[in-house]
Amino acid sequence: MANEMSLFTTGAAIPAHFAKRELSETTKALMGGSSDARRISVRGNIFRLTVGGQEVAKNEDRAMNIIIAAAAPKTSRQYYAGTYQEGVVSSPDCWSTDGEVPSPTIETPKNHNCATCPMNIAGSGQGSGRACRYTHRLAVLLENDMHGDVYELSLAATSLFGKGENGKMPLFQYAKQLAGHGMNVTDVVTELRFDTDSATPKMVFRAVRPLDEKEIEVVLDKATSLEAIQAITTSFSAAKKEEAPVPAPKPAPQGLFKDAPVAEPVVREKKPSATVANPTDLESTLAEWAD
Repeated sequence: MANEMSLFTTGAAIPAHFAKRELSETTKALMGGSSDARRISVRGNIFRLTVGGQEVAKNEDRAMNIIIAAAAPKTSRQYYAGTYQEGVVSSPDCWSTDGEVPSPTIETPKNHNCATCPMNIAGSGQGSGRACRYTHRLAVLLENDMHGDVYELSLAATSLFGKGENGKMPLFQYAKQLAGHGMNVTDVVTELRFDTDSATPKMVFRAVRPLDEKEIEVVLDKATSLEAIQAITTSFSAAKKEEAPVPAPKPAPQGLFKDAPVAEPVVREKKPSATVANPTDLESTLAEWAD
């Protein structure tokens, strides 16, 4: 049709005044609750790219290079009373954005504070673990697509606390060691690697190289974007369980993620009608940079 709207045709530019605009409640309602949030999941020891809860690509390499653009100011907590179900998006039964007190949006919190909560006692979860789990949210960029999308990366306690060596450190130790050398965690390319000695998904971190001045400017700009703010903000809907939404995904960065397998269409028999996806330690790395 001659008068057909061409705003979203291939190559068409979106007007600048829409670039940072947040979706309205009207739009969200008509989307059926789906989200365009882009996340990197580490389920099953595989890097998985999800959009709105739906896996769209995966990367089976043991490591990938990222830049940490922003991080939640505090480590949050989440408690689920039920068990994980594949393909079901579920809000926690109780959660805390600061790890100290339950979110004020929870109608029936498990306790008035996290420290004395019965869900925070060792053994309240599986084995000797705690039923209420720590998690820290990051907004990250991909080294080979620094000007592209911002991704949410949520890390569990095993990837946050403890001590490592030989360039394989948990996040908090990694950040402290960089700070000890007068460097920000946002100033370097970070290798994110699976710890193959761990039975459950556990990430370790290593500095790869410093960013140049232009790259640092890009990261600082991305860190203040709406996408980064949303990535590090803990927020859950009141709905307890709903079918995982299936949004129209944007293509994954070239060469990093492989497209998730798409099931072959099933041809059904027609019924007759009634009518018719050896690392060096930080000090060695910094020494090499100095050279």
